[in-house]
Amino acid sequence: MTENTDELRDIFRRVADEDTVTETQEESRGSLTDEGASRERLIEIIERMRADHEFETELSDAELATVVRRFYDDDGDDDDIAEALDVSPREAFRARMDLHLVRETDTDPFDLAALRDHLADGESTAEIADRLDVDGSAVRRYRRVVEAEREARRVSERFRIEFEDAVPGAEAGERFTEEMTEDGLDEATEDIETDVSF
Repeated sequence: MTENTDELRDIFRRVADEDTVTETQEESRGSLTDEGASRERLIEIIERMRADHEFETELSDAELATVVRRFYDDDGDDDDIAEALDVSPREAFRARMDLHLVRETDTDPFDLAALRDHLADGESTAEIADRLDVDGSAVRRYRRVVEAEREARRVSERFRIEFEDAVPGAEAGERFTEEMTEDGLDEATEDIETDVSF
């Protein structure tokens, strides 16, 4: 230690009547105030999102904020979200799609590329179900996933990024967000000619 540091330590000991000059520091775990601010922020984002997009769910903005928290905090599945809100897992899924909260498991093992092609051709749910040899309910479910991905890309993942900023430690969806973006770029550029000579 330097001479000045020694002098300061001696002064502190005389004034504070303590032998130690190091204060124990504890890691902050957050507070109810922080959680309240996060919830308010989520509700504000959801309000703006609702103004820009048509929601299928009838859940309130406060309930949708719970959907977002559960999606990121606990990585809870739709059963967990449904139980927290006392709604059906189907309603929890619809709410997630409205909020652009798509999981990797939402797309497996279904062939979304084939579904996109059929949707682009304007085929009905029954026609697509027949062609893909699946139930109509499966087509409706995966159609919502495709639409959620498309809407998320249309706004450059803006709302999902804002959700991740508003929820502390919300890294859970980042990898899949990147995959969605890459898939969207592949889909958008697949017909572009790249045979250019200089």
